[in-house]
Amino acid sequence: MKPKHTGQTARFRITIPAETLERYYRGQASAVVVETLDGRRLQFPVRLLREFVGHDGVHGLFEIRFDAGFHCLDLRRIGD
Repeated sequence: MKPKHTGQTARFRITIPAETLERYYRGQASAVVVETLDGRRLQFPVRLLREFVGHDGVHGLFEIRFDAGFHCLDLRRIGD
């Protein structure tokens, strides 16, 4: 039996070069704004991307799952 889906999901593609991420981590910005594949605008804390950062920054296709209050339940990279 599948677990009950209690949140919403959104998919988005993101490319942030390492130099730009450096500015985020210096505190010059705390949130990332992306456009989802279905055209919605989504804002979330840059700290959620930390585990996906490589030497060239962060890039790929991601899926975020959030609850009814729009709090992130999880974020995962699902493709390039």
